Amino acid sequence: MRIRPLAILALLMLVSCSPRARHAVPAGTVPDIFPDYVGVTVPATVAPLDFTLDGARALDVRVVAPDGTQFCSRGRQSTRFPAGRWARLLARSAGASLSVTVSGLYDGGWKSFEPFSIHVSADPIDYGLTFRMLEPGYEIYSRMGIYERELSSFRQRALLENTQFDGCLNCHSYNRGNPDSLSLHVRGSHGATLLKLGDDLRAYDTKTDSTLGFCVYPYWHPSGRYIAYATNSTRQSFHVRPDKLIEVFDLDSDMQIYDVEHNQLITAPQVKQADLWETFPAFSADGRTLYFTAASRVEIPAGLTGLRYNLMKVSFDPETGTIGQDVETVIDAASRMKSVAFPRPSYDGRFLIYTLSDYGTFPIWHHEADLWVLDLQTGESRPLDEVNSPDTDSYHAWSGNSRWIVFSSRRTDGLYTRLYIAHFDENGVAGKPFMLPQRNPRKYYDDLFFSYNVPEFVSGPVRLDRIRAQKLINAPERVKFGFRWSD
Repeated sequence: MRIRPLAILALLMLVSCSPRARHAVPAGTVPDIFPDYVGVTVPATVAPLDFTLDGARALDVRVVAPDGTQFCSRGRQSTRFPAGRWARLLARSAGASLSVTVSGLYDGGWKSFEPFSIHVSADPIDYGLTFRMLEPGYEIYSRMGIYERELSSFRQRALLENTQFDGCLNCHSYNRGNPDSLSLHVRGSHGATLLKLGDDLRAYDTKTDSTLGFCVYPYWHPSGRYIAYATNSTRQSFHVRPDKLIEVFDLDSDMQIYDVEHNQLITAPQVKQADLWETFPAFSADGRTLYFTAASRVEIPAGLTGLRYNLMKVSFDPETGTIGQDVETVIDAASRMKSVAFPRPSYDGRFLIYTLSDYGTFPIWHHEADLWVLDLQTGESRPLDEVNSPDTDSYHAWSGNSRWIVFSSRRTDGLYTRLYIAHFDENGVAGKPFMLPQRNPRKYYDDLFFSYNVPEFVSGPVRLDRIRAQKLINAPERVKFGFRWSD
């Protein structure tokens, strides 16, 4: 019988992969690794899923593709999967699963763990993510910035940081992940809204005599012609309880829509009601419905724990820029003693994911906050248990093909928000989420005193001239908005 060279090579790799662990004692369980990548679903273009085997002095790992192709990794505590071989292994495994076998060296000797799988989805994912990272700080602007991370590698770069000016960066949004359509808000003494349309970058003063203040919480219309904004009078308070440090709330809020072509803010009495606080606008996939949240006005601070937002919708005519007359309640969360935040419809028009907490409009410090999914065809709503955790699960965004979601969670330590990505199939079922990969992840995340915030998918690198943006922010000139009432 003739043995093929490739078969000999595979056999040698299998034998030589973990020679130190040949006499390992079977543990009988899957390994306890950080991050928990056991049974996750990932795209075929994700960076290596390096992990740490906590408590072990060394580890040996073998990763095998369905066709038998494999590679091994040895480390003291963390893996360091070779990027090129990892990428090739995932590419040939799309639609199937990798098998991962781990052995660890402990004080009592080697232990071998049960193999676990990593499913590689055939659904592609976007080029990368952008997000805000900020240090803890509440009374002054701490260090923060907007950063871009390529998902197929560990490359990360700053798009804009507040070391370039005095102020706060927040509320960045793209038109369905298009890096050439960006709205970015700056608060502070140099307050402005930066709008990037292709190569055109301008700083706007979005406050008018007919609105509460500056435009925040942007959401682009699919046509690119409109951007829905909220205007909010926001305050914060502090708790003496160790499990809840801060509460952020609005004293008032309204909504309006910016017409990019005519440089006008459009609003209507039905989304600017005196006895309601409206916020978090989001256009439907076809651009003809505007979703938002609204709560009945309460006295602050006495009524704060009774402040609860429902999910609402109103029609919108993109041809005329007209807001419809009839506002409908989509989810009456207040009657269930709950509050809705961050409604985000999928771009294929099938689903809408939102955050549900006990009260208020700022759920990222609410440990009970979970993600829920609404089926826009059936009207049924359910908790997204596949991705939720016992701690805060909050702000979320869709990939361009509506097959992946990214969200922020405090499940690691209850203090810092980290980013998780989950597959989302055509039936509205999510896969087990995976933590944003890093090299030597235990050390990276333990040493990282920044929280991730407002993750957004992007379909390509964001071409933002940092120096030009800095000059626009620090300059006194601002482009003013016009204003009109919807017919």
